[in-house]
Amino acid sequence: MKENPSIRVTILLAYFILTIGGKEVKCITQEENTSAIPLNKKVNKTILVDESDVYDCIDVNLQPAFSHPLLKDHKIQMEPSSFPLSTSTKSPLMDAIPQAHLARIECPIGTIPILRNNRRVQMPVETIGKVISQDEHEVAGIEYFDVLYGTRAKINVYNPMVKNNSKDLSASWVQISKVQKVGVADGIGAGSWVYPSYSGDNFARFHVAWLDGLKTCPDHDCGAFVQVSSSIGLGGRLTPVSIYNGPQYLIDVIIFKDPKTKNWWVAYGPQNIHIGYWPREIFHFMKDQCNYALWGGYVQGPTASSNSPQMGSGHFASEGFGKAAFVSNIQIVDNEGMYVTPNDKQTGLVATNLSKYTAKAHGYGYSHYGVHTYYGGPGGFV
Repeated sequence: MKENPSIRVTILLAYFILTIGGKEVKCITQEENTSAIPLNKKVNKTILVDESDVYDCIDVNLQPAFSHPLLKDHKIQMEPSSFPLSTSTKSPLMDAIPQAHLARIECPIGTIPILRNNRRVQMPVETIGKVISQDEHEVAGIEYFDVLYGTRAKINVYNPMVKNNSKDLSASWVQISKVQKVGVADGIGAGSWVYPSYSGDNFARFHVAWLDGLKTCPDHDCGAFVQVSSSIGLGGRLTPVSIYNGPQYLIDVIIFKDPKTKNWWVAYGPQNIHIGYWPREIFHFMKDQCNYALWGGYVQGPTASSNSPQMGSGHFASEGFGKAAFVSNIQIVDNEGMYVTPNDKQTGLVATNLSKYTAKAHGYGYSHYGVHTYYGGPGGFV
């Protein structure tokens, strides 16, 4: 694998995914509602998760996506027409690592869960995506520069330190994009965020995101993502998280284009459990394919290059398994709808600030198991 630490692609990220686990949930009535946000008249049911996160069950046909002007006549697709095909990518070490989980949310059939959040700093969605200058974001991981139609990977989940009083973000992430020129792109992603000014706390949470030019839209913000799952709550906490030199946990993420509808789906796990999709209509450039991918860590914000947050485990890639964060079993979807290992001639390591964050190939490198990388670092927490 070639290493190119100087590569800088000014593409703003966002992210997501998770496997459902056995967390405690309970229903609350309108009289029990303690949220500062009034119950919406469209709410079918309200569910409290772990005494902290409140989800409203909304009619699937009345979700925020259908307020988008380009989706007024969109017909909802409840499941993919097909999934990418593959040969087995099971590797003994990675398959032995347990999954991090989201709480199971039992919204009624025909509804989807949407997280209320009255803890976050109220700011226009546009400001999330305007942190795009070179000194306000850093990346470390693996980049790919060629045509692809999706990807899958296993993301090691940690809870990196991000200062409460900052507007910084630290993500463990998978992203695919169609880049026209520097700073002009469509993109989508999924993974784990720690983003205090957005979520109101310092927990690792599962997000998906859509990049529209210079604006990043997490989950249901901007009315771009169409959710079909009634049991997966975007923005929910990922638990348990990995511990340095201790137990490790991961999530399986899949993003791919439906070959018939050309919608871009997000799914997770070996069972290809589909969560939802970004409709083809919302994209400027990604109506058919992508030409860029990133797997690894991403930090952004006003202090990303000065008093910067941790990335991954908060330790450098050279420390290896159990100490440095990883993304493993990385594969892309080719034009025949097959999962394949990325070509090493179009793939390279990236680390935009080696004094704070690093990346390295590990384990099998390039093989039938896919591509693997360690990444991360302490940032300003030294």
